[in-house]
Amino acid sequence: MPRADSAARAHRTRAVVASTVGTTIEWYDFFLYGTIAALVFPKLFFPGSSTATGVLESFGTLFVGFAARPAGAAIFGHFGDRVGRKATLVTTLLLMGSATVLIGVLPGYTALGWGAPVLLTLLRVVQGIGVGGEWGGSVLMSMEWGTRRHRGFLTSLPQLGVPLGLLLSTAAVALFESVSGDSFETWGWRVPFLLSIILVGIGLWVRLKVVESPDFAEVKRAGKVERRPVWTAIRHHPREILTSAFVRLAEQAPFYLFITFVLTYGTKHLSLPRGQLLNDTLIAAAVGLISVPLFGHLSDRVGRKLVYGLGIVATGAFAFPYFGLLDTRSSGLVLVAIVVSLIVHDMMYGPQAALIAENFGTGVRYSGAGLGYQLASVIAGGPAPLIAAAILQSTGSSTGISWYIVGCAVVSMLALVFMPRRVEAGARTAEHAESAKA
Repeated sequence: MPRADSAARAHRTRAVVASTVGTTIEWYDFFLYGTIAALVFPKLFFPGSSTATGVLESFGTLFVGFAARPAGAAIFGHFGDRVGRKATLVTTLLLMGSATVLIGVLPGYTALGWGAPVLLTLLRVVQGIGVGGEWGGSVLMSMEWGTRRHRGFLTSLPQLGVPLGLLLSTAAVALFESVSGDSFETWGWRVPFLLSIILVGIGLWVRLKVVESPDFAEVKRAGKVERRPVWTAIRHHPREILTSAFVRLAEQAPFYLFITFVLTYGTKHLSLPRGQLLNDTLIAAAVGLISVPLFGHLSDRVGRKLVYGLGIVATGAFAFPYFGLLDTRSSGLVLVAIVVSLIVHDMMYGPQAALIAENFGTGVRYSGAGLGYQLASVIAGGPAPLIAAAILQSTGSSTGISWYIVGCAVVSMLALVFMPRRVEAGARTAEHAESAKA
């Protein structure tokens, strides 16, 4: 028994590390695109447009990546629930990395004409499909190798891929902006994309050493693998999928305003130095390395819904102070705005993976959780920078954007109230029964 426990702990550690490394690489690629879409792509791929229109067109290519994420969740959810978590995660990593490297060598509008933004959009779609299939598998590898009592904490660790990916991508942009100087918009921005190939190599090396999750292995041994897991999840768990999507509205829509739109708002509207905003984002991302697992751990102690609900309230309450602090143009207050915005985001993001995944049984968990999680990309993450840019362009003020954030918080709170907890309730009953027997 001690040797068996030791082996299980080793497999659990390896699964958590592999999941976290993989999600870090995936989000590095995804966030890198968002940062460069705000800073470089309007001029490089849409040079004939006005400044405001170029920003909207650039954020449009950002949106298609989000729109493709539910497709990735369906495609890889099917294979993740039928073939296995491990093989699927290797494929998503290769897909995402390949698209990112190709973006790094893509010629601009002056060389290819309209072919350049078209190819950029297609590569962004591939990125979206890869990320859409990544999240479910990474979270489930940690969750299914872990214990029920620590699910919130264990599933929050792959979520660290977001602050780690944001930290690495922002650091890479800041570094090569400094190194390339005035040449950043010609070649400096490309280097962080090309460096993705190194990260993908590291990720593959780690992921190939992981053993398949015990929960899925048991389903396979019992011959209970679903033939059509995506359809089964949609048919039997529509409420779980929809509430999972809408509960993310307060987390994802503001998040992409806080890390992507803020670069456009700060540099174009407030004339703040680009380097200052990037450095502030780096600090906020570093804080996330503590806050994400902290709130995941708290959800194991006081409940997922309570922690998540507090995060929703905090996000809505901070909507107006956030832009108020930015509008002061004071370096210290701008830093406070960016750091606090990501802390209130992490109050939701830490417990979110367990909150969503626990609503689905093992046979459809990859498909159901992935669909619910990634549908939010279409209604929240993708449109958010476009909506914010349109509001700012038409009103010249951030007031409407703050009300947009408040509206997202209201919808998320309603979804949280109506979100069922069926699977978790059953799991707790079984756990209590086991404790009683002992």
